[in-house]
Amino acid sequence: MSTTTTQPVITTSDSQSSAATNKTAVRVGTRKSALALKQADFVVSSLSKLHPDVHFEIRGMESLADRDKITALYNFDKTGGKGLWTNELEAGLVANEIDLIVHSLKDMPTSLPDGCLLACIPEREDPRDVVVVKKSLQDKYKSLADLPAGSIVGTSSVRRMAQIRRQYPGLEFRDMRGNIDTRLRKLDAEDGEYTVLILAAAGLSRMGNLGRASQFLESRSGGMLHAVGQGGLGIECRADDATTRALLEPFQNQKVMLEAEAERSVMRTLEGGCSIPIGVETQWVEGGSSKLRMVATVVSVDGKDGADAEMEEEVTTREEAVAFGKKIAQALTDKGAQKILDVINAEREANQQGAEKWVPA
Repeated sequence: MSTTTTQPVITTSDSQSSAATNKTAVRVGTRKSALALKQADFVVSSLSKLHPDVHFEIRGMESLADRDKITALYNFDKTGGKGLWTNELEAGLVANEIDLIVHSLKDMPTSLPDGCLLACIPEREDPRDVVVVKKSLQDKYKSLADLPAGSIVGTSSVRRMAQIRRQYPGLEFRDMRGNIDTRLRKLDAEDGEYTVLILAAAGLSRMGNLGRASQFLESRSGGMLHAVGQGGLGIECRADDATTRALLEPFQNQKVMLEAEAERSVMRTLEGGCSIPIGVETQWVEGGSSKLRMVATVVSVDGKDGADAEMEEEVTTREEAVAFGKKIAQALTDKGAQKILDVINAEREANQQGAEKWVPA
């Protein structure tokens, strides 16, 4: 039965009804955006190859943030942005209206509803952020360092704003909402105010627009770390659904899962009930090592204060990844992150009276 939570939108290209094909049916929930549907189609295509006897049907819905394309992301909801993209889908999962959800991993809260499980994390796209320059200015600017003071950076992410302010205090920011195509049109408009956009490389790549990227941002270039889970997909199902969990098991990428668990552990340990502008960068030490290196930062919203940590550790299990994330979080706290968190928590209290909410998109 179709509901406002799970409305059928699209099925796989060779889809037929499960009754006609006599295949086991699995209902796949996703947001309705073009990028989300493309991600879901990738997951369904991959799972169909692994399980040709199973029929996967994609069902899409609109989240609160999808329906409201005017409000800045950092002004949403009394929980600091938690569940902004996921609540409606998870309600459908709990109600047994869908069997699994394909999320952008960076949109997933680090704590899930009772009975729900992050069951699978497949291969990860490039997790970095990128700079996209207005078409009419592409011959003039290539990187953030090229931009003159007063240039307008388009982003709705406080994480991005905070880190860029820290490195390039002369730049200015304007909110930018919409899907990738919409944002690129706004950027390129002749009468538009934006000089550059900051976007995720993964989203641009999945939508065939990675050629617009003029600079890839990382710790060594641009001094910017990506969001927790960025570039990854998280597949959620009911914890007691052994059948779906078994279908997802061979699709899991073990190393990506460990990266993600470590990153999510940092955020879970630090956030203390409210979202924070935190950036991370995880890489496996070269040479076939099982050592994971992580760089992490917590930056104040105005970019004036920051706490940084870097360490590497042997990580082979989910438990070790979680423990590693906790160590990084403690190192950040020891280097001053708590002062930044105290300010953000004070803002959270003020928000109950109507002040702005921050999200770490």
